[in-house]
Order: sequence, then structure tokens, then C-alpha cells
Amino acid sequence: MASPEVEDIFADILERAKALDPANSRKWFDNLVVLHFDGGSLRIGCPDEATVQFLQENCKGSFIHAAQQITGHLVTLEFGVDAHAKIDSGDRRYQPGLKLHPDYTFDNFVVGPSNRLAHASCIAVSQSPGDTYNPLFIYGSSGLGKTHLLHAVCFEAQRRLNNAVIQFLNCEDFVNRFIRAIEEGNLSGFQSQFRTVDALIIDDVQFLREREHSQEEFFHTFNALYNNGKQIILSADSAPGKIPSLEERLISRFSWGLVTRIDSPSYETRVAIVQKKAHVRGLNISDEIAGYIAHKVQANIRELEGALTTIYAVATTTRHEIDLELAQTALDGQIEAGSKHISISDIAEVVTRHFDVRLADLQSKRRSQSITEPRQICMYLARNLTRHSLEEIGGHLGGRDHTTVMHACSKINKARDNDSKMNALLNELTKQITQAPQT
Repeated sequence: MASPEVEDIFADILERAKALDPANSRKWFDNLVVLHFDGGSLRIGCPDEATVQFLQENCKGSFIHAAQQITGHLVTLEFGVDAHAKIDSGDRRYQPGLKLHPDYTFDNFVVGPSNRLAHASCIAVSQSPGDTYNPLFIYGSSGLGKTHLLHAVCFEAQRRLNNAVIQFLNCEDFVNRFIRAIEEGNLSGFQSQFRTVDALIIDDVQFLREREHSQEEFFHTFNALYNNGKQIILSADSAPGKIPSLEERLISRFSWGLVTRIDSPSYETRVAIVQKKAHVRGLNISDEIAGYIAHKVQANIRELEGALTTIYAVATTTRHEIDLELAQTALDGQIEAGSKHISISDIAEVVTRHFDVRLADLQSKRRSQSITEPRQICMYLARNLTRHSLEEIGGHLGGRDHTTVMHACSKINKARDNDSKMNALLNELTKQITQAPQT
């Protein structure tokens, strides 16, 4: 057990970390425990690997900065699993290597008319994989909750089924692993990895388009799993028959089970989503504020989350209670910019024009400085100006994984802090992107 003095210091570090990074602040931060704090070494206890992974990938920098601001010393930081750390979602079994977001559980998913069937079908397959709705195909526009449901299925299946083997990954990751297996002459190992699981869950399966060899491999993987009664769950931005350049035999198989669509949430559902997201972050907002946000932000759930982040950041900075006036002031600029629906393509167009390079260069494997820097700037701007995930940004820029995007964002952010020319360049590019007419 840490001493009372260390506990107090750690509590201050948590509060400072929340203020430094409101987008990733969570209510359950208060349930983390300090395992070791001696000199410049801090080890924080987490309830499970999903939480460790979230903090490691999203919050490590803010926690380090917070610790150094509170203590006045350089601090090294490590997150680890500890039984004394508890969270509200209960006992969660965790399969090593399975990358899950701790917020994306069924308990945190708001059900409404737009997603009721998708939610019910995911509950059904998580309780009895391979027996109902196999395959399950969920489609809808970006930011409506497809990925949340896929994570929730993984959490629930692991909780109910001991030793269930699940493979959950983005389609781009599947394709990249397939290519790597061919290059390394280990195709049999790849096939064994994906054809012997209890459940295969692929997000953004539309990225199989125009990839003939990957479609061939996926066809045989699908058949092997289906014939063995194993669960297959797929998500995409459109129905199977609307995915360009997808082979007819895959379209047919994707439609064998249940195909269900998620639509944009209604006003009432958006209000409930705002309240749920606020609860997860430990924010207290009135029904009036939730209604205001739901009325003003209608595009998707990610923009609702962005609105909450903005309100929390303004409240923290000004030390002002969150009321309707503050919410209106905080969201004025964001709603205007959000209505433009900035896309990764919009950002890439401005970046390629400024650096006089082609989009194909940014998406290529080339690593020369003349290409690497524009690519990393594009990733950084996409992370800050859109609600796309790290995986989606990497997928758009040549199928790179989320760690590559994280590295790029960290590098450009550091360069911005240390180089006035880089800061001016990023400000100018941001101005061009946000003020340009959006299509």
C-alpha cells in the first residue's frame, strides 16, 4: 500500500492528467492505484489489459507531463495490471494480444431505433457464437457505433466463454498480415492463426476491395470457419452488394446470415448518448445541456464526443461550472467547423498541394524525407481535425497500422513545440483545411 502522502500526490497527478487531455479523460481514472512511486519512477495499477492498453496508447504522455508538473522532477511511467484496481464494468477476462477499448462495452452502448437490431444481434452472437446469425454483417456510415459493438461482442464472449479464441482486427491489418506472411514464406502459419479461431471479427471489411489475392485468402478463411461452425462478424460502410470490386462469391457469403444496418441516431437517442458519454468521463451535465448538444450536433457519435471534450476543456481552463451558457460559448466554433465535415481526403489535398507531392506518394512505402514529413503531417492533422480512428487514418495513408500513426502524431507534435516554423506551417495548413469549401 502506498503512503497517504503518495496517495495525495497521485490524486493530484490524476486531476492534472484529466485537465491536460480532456478527450481521453475517464471517470474510472479515480479507481486506478499507485503501485510504486519512488524518486522518478511511477507505476500505476489497472484492472485489466484493455485498460493498460488504452492508457499506454492514449494517455501516457499526459500522465508523464502531469507527474512532472506536480513533482517538479523527471518521471518515468509504467502501467500494469493489479487486482486492487477496480472498474464499474465488472470482471472481464482478457485474451492476450486482443486490442479492446475499455469503454466499448454493451453497458456503455445506447440503444435506439437506429441500431436496435444490430445491438440485439451482437448480444445474441456473443452469448452463443456460431449458432445464430452467422455470419453477422453490420454496415453504416462512419462514427455510428459499429466498432463499439464489435468490441462489446469480444468483451462479452470472453466473459461468458472460457478459453474462447477470438481474432478481432481491422481489415487493413488482416491484409497487411497476409502480405507479410507471403513475404516471409509463412502462409501456413497465417492460415492456422485465422482458420482455427472460435470467432473472427473484421472491422471495415470494405478495404478488401480491389485486392484480389486477399479476397481469395479471405474466401477460403471464411469457408473454413463457417464449415466448422465458428462465428464470423464483419462490419463495413455499405451493404455487401454495394462494396466496389468485391467478388460475387464473397458478396453471397457475407449475405448468408444476418445483414443489419445502423443509421444516424434520432434526437432522443443522441441525448441519451451524450448523457452516457458524459457519465463515462465523470462529467455532470444537465438534461438541458445534453439536449442542446444533441440538437446542434447531428452528424454522428464521434462529433457528440468531440462536443463533450470541447465543453470539458473550456470548463477546466476557465474553472467555470458547466452550464448552458458555457456549452453554447464552447461549441460555437466547433459546430461551425463540424458542419463542414472535414475528411482525410480534404486534408491530403491541402498537404499534397503545399508539398507538391502526389497522394500516391503519401500512400506508398517510400521513406524519403520529402515524402515522410508530409505523410506524418497529414496523419497529425487528420488526428486533430477529424474523428477518424488511428486505424482509419493509417488505412487511408497506405494501410499503415495505428502505431505508425501514433508515432507520426507524437513526432509532429514535438516538432511543433520545438520549432516555430513547424508551428506556423501547421497553423497555415489548418487554416486552409478548415476554411476551404467542403464537398
